[in-house]
Amino acid sequence: MNLRRLWLTFAQSVTVLLAAWFVVATLKPQWLARPPAWVRSIPVLESAADARSPTVEAASLAAAARAAAPAVVSITTTTQTTHPHAQDPWFRYFFGDRADTELQTGLGSGVIVSPDGYILTNNHVVEGADEIVVQLSDGRQATAAVIGTDPDTDLAVLRVQLRDLPAIVLGRSDALQVGDRVLAIGNPFGVGQTVTAGIVSALGRSQLGLNTFENFIQTDAAINPGNSGGALVDAEGRLIGINTAIYSRSGGSMGIGFAIPIATARDVMEAIVRNGRVTRGWIGVEPRPLEPEWAEHLGLPREVRGVVVAGVLQDGPAARAGIEPGDVISKVGDVSVADVPGLLGAVAALKPGQPVTLQVWRQGRERTVRVVPGQRPSSQELAR
Repeated sequence: MNLRRLWLTFAQSVTVLLAAWFVVATLKPQWLARPPAWVRSIPVLESAADARSPTVEAASLAAAARAAAPAVVSITTTTQTTHPHAQDPWFRYFFGDRADTELQTGLGSGVIVSPDGYILTNNHVVEGADEIVVQLSDGRQATAAVIGTDPDTDLAVLRVQLRDLPAIVLGRSDALQVGDRVLAIGNPFGVGQTVTAGIVSALGRSQLGLNTFENFIQTDAAINPGNSGGALVDAEGRLIGINTAIYSRSGGSMGIGFAIPIATARDVMEAIVRNGRVTRGWIGVEPRPLEPEWAEHLGLPREVRGVVVAGVLQDGPAARAGIEPGDVISKVGDVSVADVPGLLGAVAALKPGQPVTLQVWRQGRERTVRVVPGQRPSSQELAR
């Protein structure tokens, strides 16, 4: 009797389950479908708390942006220019004296590097400006004074008189590696402070024709017009470069931007604040790369690396020391030089008036030449 009752209970349970399965399969077949393997492998957040887990926090650059963004400022410049036809009597007849001058405005960015109000930016952002207005991320504005500029590196130092300024922490650009994550912060197109992310694409970029002394950090973090003078920061929010230029065929970012390393910018800033200008060594030569054909023509050993002297300034330091066109400079003091940027940098680091020895190859023979470097003239003086 008990066995018969158990069998009836089992049969009824199976019948009910089969009926339920039939109803679901008819009305809601998707409830019974098993997701494919690739769907089952996708990790799903079980709760909102998982969205800020330690792993996600490590992948985010929000902390770096929060640390650096307050120190990045927007710069607006105003330049008063004379109209090219201002002296034309007919022009003055129709437009009057008010047409004598025109006001041009420019946009850029800068970085507060000291609580005392010192700001690093690009020289081309403030060059020739009659008025420079700095706006902080907290909305405060102030007129900035130019402490000094260095066109050879395209850097300028400004100062504002404001209290409680958020100064950025300086990082170490010499410790950067290709692949390191970076943020570019600035005011592109005047839309307001903007943060873009990328990596260090290359280091030591030179011979781009942008500055006299080039040692750029290349990055794919988007840099657009208005970003010039802004901050390139590492994953900790420390300043590692001053955004300067982009390679573009359209005027916008194409993933190739260049920044001046903070190691260079810091040296320039300290020299400007201390002396009002940057003092560099100079010997008065026109350098050219040493091509293999030149090396063979000059009878140099294959292992020789250096820079060809294409021209020597009359009565300059090199001319007085006996340097001649066609000489190959391979070493400045204790520094070996293998290319033009290397020679320019080594000579610029010399102290004017202090003698230094150059290793020079002439007619296939190496010799030592003693040179007393002078002070490098300004870019305008060199152009003249």
